[in-house]
Amino acid sequence: MSSKINRLLKTLCPDGVEYRRIKDIFTRLRGTPITAGKMKEIANANGKVRIYAGGKTVIDANESDIPNANIVKVPSVLVQSRGIIDFVYYDKPFTFKNEMWAYTHENKTFVKFLYYVLKNEVEYFRNSSIGMGAMPQISLSVTEDFEIPVPPMEVQCEIVRILDNFTELTAELTAELTAELTARKKQYEYYRDELLTFADDVEWKTVAELFEIKNGLNKEKAAFGKGYPIINFTDVYNQRWLAKNSFKGLVEVSEEEIIRYSAKKGDVFFTRTSETKEDIGMSSTLIEDIPCCVFSGFVLRARPITDLLLPKFCAYYFSTPKVRNIIIRYASFTTRATTTGPKLSKIKVPIIPLNKQQRIVDILDRFDRLCNDISEGLPAEIEARKKQYEYYRDKLLTFKEKKN
Repeated sequence: MSSKINRLLKTLCPDGVEYRRIKDIFTRLRGTPITAGKMKEIANANGKVRIYAGGKTVIDANESDIPNANIVKVPSVLVQSRGIIDFVYYDKPFTFKNEMWAYTHENKTFVKFLYYVLKNEVEYFRNSSIGMGAMPQISLSVTEDFEIPVPPMEVQCEIVRILDNFTELTAELTAELTAELTARKKQYEYYRDELLTFADDVEWKTVAELFEIKNGLNKEKAAFGKGYPIINFTDVYNQRWLAKNSFKGLVEVSEEEIIRYSAKKGDVFFTRTSETKEDIGMSSTLIEDIPCCVFSGFVLRARPITDLLLPKFCAYYFSTPKVRNIIIRYASFTTRATTTGPKLSKIKVPIIPLNKQQRIVDILDRFDRLCNDISEGLPAEIEARKKQYEYYRDKLLTFKEKKN
């Protein structure tokens, strides 16, 4: 903690800092009843109002196009309460889907201070989620009853000033490093797509001829966190292939469920639902056997019924833009984007000799390693900056609590 803040604390609150519940201090704001479909319909890059939905879904729109609009026009902290649990500070006109909520206060600095406090405790809120498996969410009471430190306003102003400066510097460096990392990834994707583009003389079979597709396991909340390994939505969404150390989810299941919802080497998994079409049907392949492993109901399993394809070849092929575009084209969209087994079954897969598949896999593995080796220092530097920032933020937001 800075010497100036220490001096202020000793002078203004020598006995410690009071802690109070969020609901006793801040005004809670409600969102707008709007569907993901309507959001897509009214999206406008030049819109003056930002709309937030679950996860990372954000659009801009014009206020006149938003039905039943409840526009927030004061600095506020948005609680992203579903999917990816997080907090956003925004000081321009915005709204959000009505399963979310936001907080504001007449003192702008106090609002920004709240944001930094909540960001510092984001892991607590993520661990307080009540969603099943892959779609976590937090209840309103979790934030309403959360107690935050309330130091004197002079202290809050100094902390906000320091963290704003630190945030800006960190963001600038991260942007530079991220741009370099993006360039490396694009280079890799170019070679992947070249190697996985085939002429018309190659034999093609549909997914229906090569795989059996099945929906996953649905369990009550209490079943998660212990038991046997389970492949969840986020595991498939974030990774091209899965192995023993790729995921950590656990679920209690019966022997019958293990048989019925088993996950075996060579199985290809697809995300079944998403906020947007662009994120639907992300795939990941299990490349080694994991005893008693099952898969979530938010995921579809495509199990090979032939020995014509190598697991890693599937992992690379189903992640190509060509396949992704087919999945998106066939997906249905109402309040959320959805894909099904029959829709995935229409995808065509090239059938080439296994030795040629292996050669492609070996080349792409080398490119993958090369790309990672070249860029290894970049994510490490980004992560180091993030950790440094979080360390100082935590130090600045740790106070001795005043005893009553």
